[in-house]
Amino acid sequence: MSIDREIDTRGLNCPLPILKAKKALNDMESGQLLKVVSTDPGSLRDFQAFARQTGNALMEQQTQGTDFIHVLKRR
Repeated sequence: MSIDREIDTRGLNCPLPILKAKKALNDMESGQLLKVVSTDPGSLRDFQAFARQTGNALMEQQTQGTDFIHVLKRR
């Protein structure tokens, strides 16, 4: 998977990771991939809901230590 853009939202709690992801996605082309790194455990649920509501595809979610990794594909 080739990531086009990555944002680090470690230390930020809801809704800031979602807001930063939304802003980043608005600046991206359709089909590009955005990787978001977060430390907020609620972000797993938040990004699932965000993807459903916006039509952006949630390609992957994983946990690495205290980091939660989300990969979104711009609609």
